[in-house]
Amino acid sequence: MGESELELLQRALNQDMEAWAEIMTNYKRAVFGVSLGILRNTADAEDTTQEAFIRAYEKLHTYNMQRKFSTWLFTVAANLCKNKLRRAKFSTALKEEQWVEGGEDPAQIHERDELQQKVRKALDKLRFDYRAPMVLRFYADLDYKEIADVLGVPEGTVKTRLHRGKQELKKIMDKEGGLEHGRQTA
Repeated sequence: MGESELELLQRALNQDMEAWAEIMTNYKRAVFGVSLGILRNTADAEDTTQEAFIRAYEKLHTYNMQRKFSTWLFTVAANLCKNKLRRAKFSTALKEEQWVEGGEDPAQIHERDELQQKVRKALDKLRFDYRAPMVLRFYADLDYKEIADVLGVPEGTVKTRLHRGKQELKKIMDKEGGLEHGRQTA
């Protein structure tokens, strides 16, 4: 299949830019997704994604090869997002993305896309403490421990914030009519 992630990381530590380029290719979409979910702005998420890879490369010597690389990389990205949010208070809506998959009924695709858009808009209204763990859990598919590592908070805090975030998200969506026909969000 190809080199293992550990081999690529070892090569990147030795200034092998081809290895680092492959790592970036493997993680660019995930880092962008996390950044977009937290920052809620495509241009800022693109900038932060680039900055995260630059920072990660510069700090690669500090990475503990015994830990999961994606968690470390998401931590770098999440910290950059936090810093960006601290510096600039803004409320820009997410730009819509279309995820059209072949073979599905167009009405179902439209309904699902509409619900995803409503969920994203509701996520925009959550404060960072609730939004960040929800994005990391439901968009980046991290477990509680990984989220705790990324955000630098105890695992119990992650569970609490996810629970409260879901409640707040549901309230927002109920208020705005986002949960028709008894649907659940998370």
